[in-house]
Amino acid sequence: MTQPGRSGRSRSLTARTADDVTALDKRIIEHLQEDGRRPFTQIAADLGVSEAAVRGRTNRLIERGILQVVGVTDPLKLGFHQMAMIGIRCQSDKLIAVAEELAEMPEVDYVVITAGTYDLLIETVCEDNDALLTFLAERLRAIDGVRETETFVYLRLVKQTYQYGTR
Repeated sequence: MTQPGRSGRSRSLTARTADDVTALDKRIIEHLQEDGRRPFTQIAADLGVSEAAVRGRTNRLIERGILQVVGVTDPLKLGFHQMAMIGIRCQSDKLIAVAEELAEMPEVDYVVITAGTYDLLIETVCEDNDALLTFLAERLRAIDGVRETETFVYLRLVKQTYQYGTR
């Protein structure tokens, strides 16, 4: 007998949950972290599985929000010469609203809610010092709920990688 709203199929105790990532999934992810344009045929040959298996698993990982294949650029080579990490202290009752508003801004490419000295850390990429100043003075500090900010201007980006494996 099935419960209302459930399919007629029973679920065994060993069935995979939505968040399970298999060893093969992890190996596919690692190949794509090295080169997101690597053909499925090449990944399949390296892993000893079919191209269809790699394609299907990759599509499922993307659909489940586990994997995202994107083109990563060098901001400096695109004319964005000022990058900064900004620590933000917020009014406690407005923390989520501030984070969501920042996430919508095109200059902001990273928003994280933290525990510690700052309530939020954001990364911003701007064309130059004037654009960063405008962002800080006219946009960031104008957000209702922002109490204090501290800006850490990047002098040189030494390492930025997306090849951390799957451990």
